[in-house]
Amino acid sequence: MRAVQPAETAPTLHPWLVQARDLRVRAGRHLAVDGLDLSLQAGVHGVLGPNGAGKTTLMRALSTVAKPAGGSLELLGAPADGRADLRTVRRRLGYLPQQFGYYPRFTVREFVAYMAWLKEMPKAATPDAVQRAIDRVGLTARADAKLKTLSGGMLRRVGIAQAIVNDPELLLLDEPTVGLDPEQRIDFRDLLRDLGTDSCVLVSTHLVEDVVAACTDVLLIHEGRLLFQGTPDELIAHGGQNDAGDSAAERGYSALLRKHRSNA
Repeated sequence: MRAVQPAETAPTLHPWLVQARDLRVRAGRHLAVDGLDLSLQAGVHGVLGPNGAGKTTLMRALSTVAKPAGGSLELLGAPADGRADLRTVRRRLGYLPQQFGYYPRFTVREFVAYMAWLKEMPKAATPDAVQRAIDRVGLTARADAKLKTLSGGMLRRVGIAQAIVNDPELLLLDEPTVGLDPEQRIDFRDLLRDLGTDSCVLVSTHLVEDVVAACTDVLLIHEGRLLFQGTPDELIAHGGQNDAGDSAAERGYSALLRKHRSNA
């Protein structure tokens, strides 16, 4: 009898961890995100755009802080509209807002542990997770220092630590390198690459070079809409020697904005 050959296994498709369709989000009365379509998988996604483009409002919506005013939004496979119970999603994401609040009298360890508790992490796993997060941002020697004694750059690293303490599947970092010196920024890029192996990481920044160095994907947002999505090399390819910027990446960024504005 002829042996039956096993059927070929279909390739595994990576799920979309973020999916937005015609997403609209308000910042006060202003429609800061206006009809944005977006689909993201695991990797490091850099979010670029001029001031007022809607980057921070988008990050607030993806972190479930701001409710969509229209369209649809799914995070980690679950709807993220005003009717959804978002507790499960919030346990699986990490967020560093642009304006990072903290308790000055807490130590680094106490603050990161407190944020782990807010994320409903298992009590038994928390101490090791807290220490690992602190180690990953280079604050091991300052783990028991009070936050009020830290520099601005160190506080920003505490903010990154609290965002990654739960090993989030979706990590949102709004201007994370503010206050970091050049060496710390290089270390941060290495951390991003590591985090993006299994998670969907979005980094909103004005520093085009950080995006090109650390990100697998670049998003350019302008006037609340997605103007460009592609690889760093594809961003660079849009620029020319006559475009504004000190690097090939900055020239590509400037060229895309210029072409969009001239066609508007």
